[in-house]
Amino acid sequence: MPRNPSRWGAVVLLTLLGSATPVAPQASRPEAAARDLTGLSDALSGIAARVGPAVVEISASGFTPSSSAGAAVLTLQRGTGSGVLVTADGYIVTNAHVVEGARSIQVLLRGQEAAPGRSILPPPGQPVGAILVGTDGETDLAVLRIDRQSLPFVEMGDSEMLRAGDLVLAFGSPMGLDQSVTLGVVSAPARQLTPEAPMIYIQTDASINPGNSGGALVDARGRLVGINTLILSQSGGNEGMGFAAPVNIVRTVFEQIRSTGRVRRGDIGARTQTITPALARALALPRSSGVLVRDVVPDSPAAAAGLEIGDVVLRADDKPLDNARQFQIALYRKTVGAGVILDVLRGERTLRLVPLVGERPDDPAKLAQLLGDGEAVVAPLGILALDLDERVSPLLPKLRARAGVVVAAGTASAPFSDDPLQPGDVIYTVDGESVTSVARLRERLRGREERRPIVLQVERDGELRFVVVEATTEPAVLPPGAAKAP
Repeated sequence: MPRNPSRWGAVVLLTLLGSATPVAPQASRPEAAARDLTGLSDALSGIAARVGPAVVEISASGFTPSSSAGAAVLTLQRGTGSGVLVTADGYIVTNAHVVEGARSIQVLLRGQEAAPGRSILPPPGQPVGAILVGTDGETDLAVLRIDRQSLPFVEMGDSEMLRAGDLVLAFGSPMGLDQSVTLGVVSAPARQLTPEAPMIYIQTDASINPGNSGGALVDARGRLVGINTLILSQSGGNEGMGFAAPVNIVRTVFEQIRSTGRVRRGDIGARTQTITPALARALALPRSSGVLVRDVVPDSPAAAAGLEIGDVVLRADDKPLDNARQFQIALYRKTVGAGVILDVLRGERTLRLVPLVGERPDDPAKLAQLLGDGEAVVAPLGILALDLDERVSPLLPKLRARAGVVVAAGTASAPFSDDPLQPGDVIYTVDGESVTSVARLRERLRGREERRPIVLQVERDGELRFVVVEATTEPAVLPPGAAKAP
C-alpha cells in the first residue's frame, strides 16, 4: 500500500519536535548522527587538504621613520599576511595593505603533507621571492607573481550565488600561525560598509584575525568566493564580524592587473537615485520603488544609448533592481568597453538599452595612457610623471595651481614612504623649492645627498599635504604597459 506523504511528513516533524512517536529504533539515532558528523568532518578535511597548499604566507619588509636619542632614523619594519595562488604559473592575490610600502616581498610555499605513520608536523615551507605586479587601492587588492610553474591553485567560484547561512572556510596565517583553517557561515552575502560605497563585502563569522588578510574564503565545494580583508572589532581580535572581498570583484581586478598592471574603472554617465513613495507621487511615476535616472551626462555612453532623465531602470543584465545602490554595484564589476543591458520603463513603454561602459572620468589610472617611452621616469622618487599641461588638466579635478608635476604611475623601485605617492597626485615643491615640470623636478633631485629624506608638497583630492620619501638611486622598473605610448 502506498504511504501517505503528508502522514509521514507529520511523523518526522513530531519526532524533530520531541514527540515520543519513533520513526527509527532509538539505538540507531546516535549511530546515524555520528555517521553524519563523520561525513561532514571528512568533507571539511578534504577541502582543507585541497585548498591549503594554495594559500601562502606573505612576508613584506620596508623602512619606516622612527626616533633614536632625538634623531630621526629609518628602521626596518616587517609585516606578514596571507595570499592565494589563483593560477598554476605563480600569480597570487592578496590585500594591497599587506604589501603597502614593501621593498622586499617573500611568500612561503607550503611543504608536503605529512605521510601516514610519520610526524604530524609537516616539513617547513619554502620561501620564494615575489614581485608586485600591481595594486588597486579602491578594492584593497594586490597581485603578486613568483617564478614557479605547476603550482597548486584555488579555482574561483561565483560570489553572487552565496546566501546567508552558507558554510564557508577561512584560510590564512592569523598572528603568524600559518595554514590555519576556521569554519563559519555567510552572515550577509553583500555588505556595504558605508551607504554609498560601490565596494561590497561578504560578511562572515568564520574566525578572521590579523594575519588572515589576503587569505582565502572558500565555499563548501572548495571554490574561492572571497579574499579575507578586514574585521570590525573593539578588542582588535575576532568578534564574529569578518569581511571578504567577493571573488567576482577579485576576478575583474586580477584579470586587469595581470594584463595591464592597473585597473580601469568604468562609467556609463547615468546618475540615479532610489525611488521613494513621496518621489513617486510627486513625479507621477509608474511605481513607488526602484531606480530613477536623475541625470544623464551629455555625450556619455548612457546618452548615446538613448537613456533619458526620468527613466525608471527595472533591471541590469536581467537582474531586478530595487535601489540605486544595486545599480552602482551592478556597474562596478564592468570593464571598460563591456556592455550593460538595461531594461527601463519610460511612461508606459518598456525599453531595452545597451550602453557601452566608458572609462570613469575621475580615474587617475587614465594618466598612464599619456606616457611616452621612458621620458617620464623620475627614478629617485620611483614614479612616472607628466607635466601639468592642457593634455593632463582635463583628467584631474580642479587644482590649486596651474603648473606642477603629475604622478601618472608608480614603478617597482618606488622609495619607502608612510604616505606613498599615488596616481593623480600633483607635486608643487621639493624641499620648499617650486617645480613646474618633470625636467625641473629631476633638476631639483639631481646631486642630492644619498639617504637624505625628500619632502614634497603634494595636492591630493583637493587638499595640500607634505609627503616625506626616502630617495632611491636604483633604476626604475616600469609596471606592465605603463611606458607604452598611447
